[in-house]
Amino acid sequence: MIKHEKTQILTRNYTKIILCLCLFVFLFVLFSVLGKAANAASLYFSPSSGSYGVGGAFSVSIYTSSPDQAMNAASGIISYPPDKLEVTGISKAGSIITLWVQEPSFSNSVGTVNFEGIILNPGFIGSLGKIITVNFKIKAAGSAALTFSSGSVLANDGKGTNILASLGGAGFSFGAAGPSAPEATTPSEAAGVPLAPRISSSTHPDPNKWYRENNPKFTWDLPENVTGVRLLVGELPSAVPITSYIPPVSSKEISGLNDGVWYFHARFKNQAGWGEVSHFRFQIDSQKPDYFEIKEIIREDLTEPKAKFVFNAEDKTSGIDFYEIQIDAKSPEIWQDDGRHIYETAVLWPGKHILIAKATDRAGNSLANSVEFIIEPLESPFITEWPKELESGEQLIIKGTTKYPNAQIIAWLERQDEYPSAQIITGLERQDEAAKSRTTRSDKDGNFIFAADEKPKDGVYGFWAEVMDERGAKSLPTEKITIAVKPSAFLRIGSKTINLLSVAVPIIALIVLMLFVVWYGWHKFNLFKKRLRKEVGEAEQALHKAFNLLREEIQEQIKLLEKTRNKRGLTKEEQKILKQLKKDLDDAERFVGKELKDIEKEVK
Repeated sequence: MIKHEKTQILTRNYTKIILCLCLFVFLFVLFSVLGKAANAASLYFSPSSGSYGVGGAFSVSIYTSSPDQAMNAASGIISYPPDKLEVTGISKAGSIITLWVQEPSFSNSVGTVNFEGIILNPGFIGSLGKIITVNFKIKAAGSAALTFSSGSVLANDGKGTNILASLGGAGFSFGAAGPSAPEATTPSEAAGVPLAPRISSSTHPDPNKWYRENNPKFTWDLPENVTGVRLLVGELPSAVPITSYIPPVSSKEISGLNDGVWYFHARFKNQAGWGEVSHFRFQIDSQKPDYFEIKEIIREDLTEPKAKFVFNAEDKTSGIDFYEIQIDAKSPEIWQDDGRHIYETAVLWPGKHILIAKATDRAGNSLANSVEFIIEPLESPFITEWPKELESGEQLIIKGTTKYPNAQIIAWLERQDEYPSAQIITGLERQDEAAKSRTTRSDKDGNFIFAADEKPKDGVYGFWAEVMDERGAKSLPTEKITIAVKPSAFLRIGSKTINLLSVAVPIIALIVLMLFVVWYGWHKFNLFKKRLRKEVGEAEQALHKAFNLLREEIQEQIKLLEKTRNKRGLTKEEQKILKQLKKDLDDAERFVGKELKDIEKEVK
């Protein structure tokens, strides 16, 4: 009896122990499951469904949810059908990611979008953690599914625990849209009613394109039996118009519509009733892109001649179409983003540059931004040996060195002046020559030699050099050195002789000319003197002859008077006349003789 009671007591004790163990195991499993459920995170799409027309565009955002435990990293690969969809860009606007391990990228050939980023302490807790927004363009009609090929959400627990519990999906359907015809029609149930209107628009002709104009105009042809028209503008693709126009109108202009996708609906009425409804889609984007940021990617080596920039632009309505980029004063170029958002310049020379870019959306609206950046030059080479003077006909050889082995050396030779002697020898006017360049290479030690292809002509030359490496990076030019190229010794002697003769010959010619003038004058004077002497002699003879004739005539008169005096005597008056005639004759003979002697002295 006692033994039986002991057995019952032991059985009850074992039963309690087993029940306690079972309860403990149940509670352990329950809290473990609840703990895991509480720490679960997910990746999902928003929106996860929708219907759109071919040629249109839409955006899908990727979110993470971690409501109970802080997470600090997320990554994933999204798959989409490349035959139906094309990614036009990825936006990081509003993202909870603060550090990107891998910049978001996409491949339209494979149909994938990749992202991987980190959230710095204290991490993120919540259900609406936006990661990225993907902008799609619809290529073909049909359906498309967005799925996660892989993904992870890591807890901010110092261990990098993957707390991802679920990966969401999304599905979309796409309908066909004609480029210039109404998108769709809704048939009428009544017989004999008018067909759907054929709507056209001069402001928004293509339903698949975006336009800046927010005052659309629509027109349609009115059949003869139409007695009324009903119209409607709205965001629903298949709405039935309710505003009646009687008598009917054939056009309609709507003012001040907001940006977005709109539908214009129209139907005709005749005696049989209201006919089919025509739905015409049109798209408006009148605003500039929402934002446009340009950030230069830091270069470890500032002499790198190509600069890279991250373009971060978003247009929520129509999406970014292309970028127009201009560097310095060069012509602008059109650049299409491949999804990496990274623009790389061509090779640029050293110095300060400015990049000006415009982000243009599909409606033609643009937003501009600019950024300045610097390309550092390589170290300039050194000119070590060069001739300060060179004779004409000698080879010009210049030596130098650079710190860059096996690099390209660009040498410049420019004619600056000419010697005057060279102008005299050639008889040509001076002609300045533009700088000419020639390339050579430095050896393994950085040394280089420049030998002119042609022997330089007489004159003064300037020489400088630059170095360029295999990347296209360049240095600033060296200081310009001056080289004088003189004529040869023979030409110098000849030029001196010519210089001397050029001075002596004019002087000798002047002296000869002066001697000739003197001789000619003297000769002419002698001829004049001879002629004068001859004329004086002839005049003297004529004067003597005339005076003799006068004297003989006077003497005859005197003789007559004297005969008269001897015969009868002379009156006082006659005596006075006789005396005066004798006196005048003597005075005239004495004066004429004196003047003739003076003339003879002058002409001798």
